[in-house]
Amino acid sequence: MKMYQVDAFTQSLFKGNPAAVLVLDEWLDDAWMQNIAQENNLAETAFVKRIDDTHYEIRWFTPTLEVDFCGHATLASAFVLFKEFTIAKTVHLHVKNLGIFIIEQAEDGKIKMNFPIRAAQPLTDYPELLNYVIDQPFKAVYQNAQAFILVLESAQAVIDAVPDLVTIQKLAASYQVSTAITAYTDQPDVTITATSEQYDYVARYFAPHKGINEDPVTGSMHTGLAPLWAEKLGKNQLIAYQASKRGGQLYCKILDENRIEISGYAKLYMQAEIEV
Repeated sequence: MKMYQVDAFTQSLFKGNPAAVLVLDEWLDDAWMQNIAQENNLAETAFVKRIDDTHYEIRWFTPTLEVDFCGHATLASAFVLFKEFTIAKTVHLHVKNLGIFIIEQAEDGKIKMNFPIRAAQPLTDYPELLNYVIDQPFKAVYQNAQAFILVLESAQAVIDAVPDLVTIQKLAASYQVSTAITAYTDQPDVTITATSEQYDYVARYFAPHKGINEDPVTGSMHTGLAPLWAEKLGKNQLIAYQASKRGGQLYCKILDENRIEISGYAKLYMQAEIEV
């Protein structure tokens, strides 16, 4: 069975976020897919099942569990589909509970992904443990369906911050679903963000309880971060940088109150045959 490894949200190898992609005619057993993701030990392994040349189903697995949404592995999957499996320039990815993602490839290779916005709301009453998840002060706390969002004073503070992964794991284990806003996960991740002189905003993302200490680039999280900064900055097109060790650039465009386009480039690193 062929597997591809793609660096997403970058035009350079060894940057961005690596994801493995397998394109299937039928789903493998869930346990097999989880084992493959564990063996790959990447932030995500994406499994794509063909419906026809322009319609596919997609699922994503971290080394420890299946997740409901992954942006960078969606980008990596679309890159593989456009390169190897279809001559179309638009594909539709069917996602359980999130509907259909419309994905387009531009002439220069940039891949544009139409996602639902996962809006963030401000929190004034937040878990005490949040005060200890990083070694930098923050000035505001938000939360969306995916994560707690800590707004820091500067881009440099985001870059310099040292996460306390044990505390983040404790937070995820103890925090219950919020009663203030619906659709919160009961194991929220943590992201930190600030405005930037070079980009509209920068961010970092931590999810050790999901087998990802720091995610290199988190496309799904920017469906909450970009609308937050769009409102703060008074603009509907933004360029974001995820300031992990590998780093990655995201182009974000607010389409309406419910949808966002997140775009980026990808680079093929490897093709492999696996035995399952």
